[in-house]
Amino acid sequence: MFEATKLGREVTKDDFKREELELRTDLLAAQRELRGTSTSVVILILGVDGAGKGRVVDRLNEWLDSRGMQTFAFWDETDEERERPRYWRFWRSLPSRGEISILFGGWYQEPFENRFCGDRTDGQFDSEMKRIADSERMLTRDGSLVVKFWLHMPEKAQRTRLKKLKRDDPDLWKTLPRKGDLTKHYRSFEAVAERMIRLTDTGATPWYLIEATNHRYRDLTIGRTLLRSIRNRLNQPVVEADDIPPSDAPSLPDEPSARITVLDQVDLERTLDPETYKKHLSNLQGEIHDLAWKAYRSKRSTVMVFEGADAGGKGGAIRRITGGIDSRLYRTIPVAAPTDEEKAHHYLWRFWRHLPRAGRITIYDRSWYGRVLVERVEGFATAPEWQRSYAEINRFEEQLVNSGVIVLKFWVHISPEEQLARFKQREETPHKQHKITDEDWRNRERWDDYLLAVNEMVVRTSTEYAPWILVPGNNKKFARTFVLEQVRNTLKKVL
Repeated sequence: MFEATKLGREVTKDDFKREELELRTDLLAAQRELRGTSTSVVILILGVDGAGKGRVVDRLNEWLDSRGMQTFAFWDETDEERERPRYWRFWRSLPSRGEISILFGGWYQEPFENRFCGDRTDGQFDSEMKRIADSERMLTRDGSLVVKFWLHMPEKAQRTRLKKLKRDDPDLWKTLPRKGDLTKHYRSFEAVAERMIRLTDTGATPWYLIEATNHRYRDLTIGRTLLRSIRNRLNQPVVEADDIPPSDAPSLPDEPSARITVLDQVDLERTLDPETYKKHLSNLQGEIHDLAWKAYRSKRSTVMVFEGADAGGKGGAIRRITGGIDSRLYRTIPVAAPTDEEKAHHYLWRFWRHLPRAGRITIYDRSWYGRVLVERVEGFATAPEWQRSYAEINRFEEQLVNSGVIVLKFWVHISPEEQLARFKQREETPHKQHKITDEDWRNRERWDDYLLAVNEMVVRTSTEYAPWILVPGNNKKFARTFVLEQVRNTLKKVL
């Protein structure tokens, strides 16, 4: 694989100066054209030690306009990053639409080093590479351009370069301390790199192998490749084609008995009398209070998701949960229409940024499931966008669970008759009138469409690691204690 990076290609100083001026002008023009489009550019720089990765990034920052471009290095993890799922730090570095991010090593660095140093098996490494390929596919489907460069050089040239660096004190900061001396294991390093590239080299996100022995050839090749990639993306729309077809529901017969949904199985007649509710609520909140502190000491974070029909009682259930938890341990995130900043990123970006630190709790009042509910039903997302979201959401939640996060997902269900009664009550109660809007009435007219969307959501995203909990919500007291019981039982089981 790396034979093409050992050919001795080079560019003279005069030729470099001549080509550089034109390249810089063209890159800046492409960057200006990129602004205002729906495309973001993610550049990943990896390679062997001594290949000049830092010099390349310096050159790109020199050639491009620093406005609308950021550079991120992931050499050291902060305490804040260590206490969240691994990909949290990368999602925070993703550029807005029309902008560019340069990532040193990016999401490849840690799994690569762990495999090279023997801390991961081939099977574990392959699984991580598959996860990375899925993540990159998800980004490109959303409009991102992912450009990946691997800088390589022959073993002899690398040894010479590193010896020179050791005598050049100002450059010592650029060499990343690692668990082993990579120069002593060149062939093993190459083998891991080849495996990584082979597993993640796709038509949408190809690897570019760059010969790095001659720095002028290296820099011009990377600059020209980046320019071509941006121009190609600007000149053609994002292609949906890849090896994963979009999800879609089966076509059902017209008979009502053939169109029963999972929500039709929820027993909405369940009730709880006030005295039992009061006693049960107090006991449950006390237990959850203790379990929340136990989770904090165990550094197990929790993510709770609340979805449901308008006036279904999500807010009331959330308040009963937080009423039993120390306020220092949780955050409630009310999710409304995305802001301009949030629209400029992948739809999952705004949820990644609010994930809790280890031992803490984040409660989402509505969530990423809006993509397959309101955005689907109201036409805010195209069919390919919401159809592919089921798999994207499943992978997102799997990453959370694999990193130790406890995930609880509640759908609070009520009947259309109960919803109508609550709407009227809100209109007649002064301190509740702010809760009812014209949009609530419009959504009610599409009750059947939402019913089918919820059914498919549950079918496609209720997994072993993050199952949906369907809450009978007609009786508020029963619904609240039911939710608290599920929280209590799950935390006890996990902790």
